[in-house]
Amino acid sequence: MIGLIRTVNIPKYTQLRSVQLLSNIYVSRSISLKPDFSKFKKIEQPPGYIVGTVNDAYIPPPAKFTEGGYHWAYEKIVTIGMIPTLTVPFIFGPEYPIIDSFFSVLLLIHCHFGFKSCIIDYIPARVYGVWHKIATRLLTFGSCLSMYGIYVLETSGNGLFELIRTLWSA
Repeated sequence: MIGLIRTVNIPKYTQLRSVQLLSNIYVSRSISLKPDFSKFKKIEQPPGYIVGTVNDAYIPPPAKFTEGGYHWAYEKIVTIGMIPTLTVPFIFGPEYPIIDSFFSVLLLIHCHFGFKSCIIDYIPARVYGVWHKIATRLLTFGSCLSMYGIYVLETSGNGLFELIRTLWSA
């Protein structure tokens, strides 16, 4: 029984245990309760984010259909589309549920685009890596949850404009 368990000290936080089961077969496992947080750290950048030398040709990043100039155009289309859907209930009253639904969805998309721009500006993927992905996925989850809230508000209640009118007169 004495020769069955043998302990070897490797680093400070890790111990390697070997257990002799049969003749010369060893089963070993590493025991470490210290978590690895290295993927949550900032990615080191060169000063001024200057990569290469002055004589290197500029390599533009690949164009993405959902970001960049296209993203700006989508934001402007959504913002311009919100103008008529916002003015119709004030002129004709909040009795048009389709206009109310369109405005609610356009407002949600407008807010999603705005927060996405903040994430792109202040939590860039090249510096923060995994935090950028986490923030973007949390924003998408919140937008989907808000879309469900709009659905519930439109189906069980009288819509966003009626809710605002009720809160305003209360």
